[in-house]
Amino acid sequence: MAIIKPFKGIRPPKNLVEQVESRPYDVLDSEEARAEAGDNEKSLYHIIKPEIDFPVGTSEYDPRVYEKAAENFRKFQENGWLVQDTREHYYIYAQTMNGKTQYGLVVCAHTDDYMAGRIKKHELTRRDKEEDRMKHVRINNANIEPVFFAYPDNAVLDQLLKRYAQTEPEYDFIAPVDGFRHQFWVIDDEKDMQLITDEFAKMPSLYIADGHHRSAAAALVGAEKQKQNPNHRGDEEYNYFMAVCFQASQLTILDYNRVVKDLNGLSSEEFLAALQVNFVVEDKGSDIYRPAKPHEFSLYLDSRWYSLTAKEGTFDNNDPIGVLDVDISSRLILDEILNIGDLRSSQRIDFVGGLRGLGELKRRVDSGEMQAALALYPVSMQQIMNIADSGKIMPPKATWFEPKLRSGLVIHKLN
Repeated sequence: MAIIKPFKGIRPPKNLVEQVESRPYDVLDSEEARAEAGDNEKSLYHIIKPEIDFPVGTSEYDPRVYEKAAENFRKFQENGWLVQDTREHYYIYAQTMNGKTQYGLVVCAHTDDYMAGRIKKHELTRRDKEEDRMKHVRINNANIEPVFFAYPDNAVLDQLLKRYAQTEPEYDFIAPVDGFRHQFWVIDDEKDMQLITDEFAKMPSLYIADGHHRSAAAALVGAEKQKQNPNHRGDEEYNYFMAVCFQASQLTILDYNRVVKDLNGLSSEEFLAALQVNFVVEDKGSDIYRPAKPHEFSLYLDSRWYSLTAKEGTFDNNDPIGVLDVDISSRLILDEILNIGDLRSSQRIDFVGGLRGLGELKRRVDSGEMQAALALYPVSMQQIMNIADSGKIMPPKATWFEPKLRSGLVIHKLN
């Protein structure tokens, strides 16, 4: 069963939400955050990217930066830019992209569920990134930003979400950078809150869609606080962390594409010949070509687009990892031909989220920065859930969820 609870969210007043809200900390660098915050002292970037309050070049890992985050968090509350609700609530967060709306329930998930594997992951985490987020959670004593979960489709919760969607939201705005609509409702009906708790209790698992490092950091800080409290009971607020949970079928996963700097000493002709061992290679001309189905890839090379279709026997339909296009391309193209084995550390490869479009792949190759680009068909949420259920881990840079959650709509304190 998945243990969740409502919480007393810390939120911006309705008239300030568009000044406070921001993109997540990990989708932009320090200078982009500095530019987006500008002279807006209410921007959440002062809490989640507080290096912008220091001279350019200050490391985001400088101890003073973490202290500044806590100072700014206190300042936001003292100035009334963030105000804590007087009662515990669940919340609803809706995002609309390209005419499609997905509705998420904002809840507090239990750290024990993460530790026990009932909150399932599909990616590896890096200890340095975990420690960075742990420091941020510790010093603020709060989950400033939510993690992004998926849950199996649930008709009861779907009806509840549709009912609230017909009412006026607390927040309703178009974000300036992504251009997507973001809406937010407060659930204060006790029966509705109990219904949500009960329905989640029936679920054997929740699935991390995005935010693996934030999930790990929240659970590890919770475990630290358990050990530090000689009177620990298990129901303290530090046992919980904030998540936005969406029905799996509503989520949009875009392609996550690759660009490479060189062909490992091969000429273009030699590279194409090597590909023909495991792929059916077709020249598609100069117009942008997008993969139409699983196990088909698009290659951009020398101003031409090619279709690469994996041959039978190059993947295992019964292996939840081996059937993935990210695994096929990693094994048979990047590793076997280009000698790029470690996608996490190689300087010869970069990754482009699908929101940027295939035109971005073409641009980076045509500029001479990269020599070739590879576009993949996106993975499905069902594939991600199958992998998580199997206890296996996806290859790096496999998923790109859009739209990203906006930060600053609600915050969870650990006391």
